[in-house]
Amino acid sequence: MSASGTAAAGQVEHMLRQVTPGRYDAYEALLRALADPATGRIWMLLWHGSSGSPDAQYGNMEVDGQAYAPCVTSPQELAASGWTRAHEVVTGPDIARALFPDHWGIWLNPHAPGGGVGIPWLDLRRIATGLDRMPAGPLRLAEPAIEIPQFYALLTQNAHRTPAVRSLRRAWVQPALGAPYLAIGLDLYDTGQQSVESVRAMMQQSVAAVPDGLPVSTVAMSDDYDPVAMWLRANARPFYDREAHGVPPQRPGYGYPPAY
Repeated sequence: MSASGTAAAGQVEHMLRQVTPGRYDAYEALLRALADPATGRIWMLLWHGSSGSPDAQYGNMEVDGQAYAPCVTSPQELAASGWTRAHEVVTGPDIARALFPDHWGIWLNPHAPGGGVGIPWLDLRRIATGLDRMPAGPLRLAEPAIEIPQFYALLTQNAHRTPAVRSLRRAWVQPALGAPYLAIGLDLYDTGQQSVESVRAMMQQSVAAVPDGLPVSTVAMSDDYDPVAMWLRANARPFYDREAHGVPPQRPGYGYPPAY
């Protein structure tokens, strides 16, 4: 292995050693190392086949009902693991894009004292799509307790005038790191560019009624992988629902089917 490859592996291992329960800052630093193709190289353990072969299959393990593919962080850890089958060297972004859609995470150095560290599929999605684009988990989600009736009234009024909007939901999101914020779940009939632009304009007009210092974000209810959208679908009733008001969409039958 080249000196640069050794340094890359060393960066992930250094960050891994810092992770302890409750140290979300250290865990985020580990995710950043994995997300960098220059430092996020890992050795995936293959249960079947060899690297690059059509029948190659990662190992698997289950922890607390979640699926993970075991891996190690360097050739030294590979030797220490006692793994005698094949392996495949990949970057963190590549394995994240491959595994998160099937709700699989990775488990780093499961042979190590203490059992290693698991990266659940939700965090692989953050690595695949951009760590700064999504809040750091685990998230605490709840119904918003803050009273901002002017904002909700204006947003509801503007949504009624925006035909792409089917319904709106809301949640109070507390990331593991960073400030809490109000999330607005957008359920749309149509996600074409024109509709998305109209919804963006709707939000820009509405946030004028938000008190200073209150962060507001949006989430697409159609996103099957977003933890906030998943919580909203399961726990939050719409505070605006076009169809409940008896107003049909402009293009009935177009876009997403109604949820039953």
